[in-house]
Amino acid sequence: MSKHYATLEWKRESKDFSYQSYNRKHYWTFNSGVTIQASAASAFLGDPNFVNPEEAFVAALASCHMLTFLAVAAKKRFIIDRYSDTGVGVLEKNVEDKMALTHVTLKPVIIFGGTQKPSSVELQNMHDVAHRQCFIANSVKTKVTIDYSLDSTN
Repeated sequence: MSKHYATLEWKRESKDFSYQSYNRKHYWTFNSGVTIQASAASAFLGDPNFVNPEEAFVAALASCHMLTFLAVAAKKRFIIDRYSDTGVGVLEKNVEDKMALTHVTLKPVIIFGGTQKPSSVELQNMHDVAHRQCFIANSVKTKVTIDYSLDSTN
């Protein structure tokens, strides 16, 4: 078992406090000492120059899948030179009629190095294993799809 901490800090910057006027900017500070400026999504009156919780959620899923995939590939002795991903989260009403990120699609592009390259079956298996073992994906009820292309690997 391990514990993971994040500290959130927000302070009112507006004279009054109404839905239209209060600021959405806040700070996330992690145990590493890194502080990130965050805000609501611009659709919810946030600052588009800052990370919003929905983007952070998609990034956490993408990061967890990548880190798990790298571990799976390394254990199979594949060499990965580069991994990039463009994740997309869909915010909409769920079956309970509540706003939620109902679906996240990850689109990893992986560049393999060395002489050993995975077959299409091996690549699919590695993604399946990475998804099943991803701590974040196992923690949410959001549907997560891994949409990769065999043409995107070298």
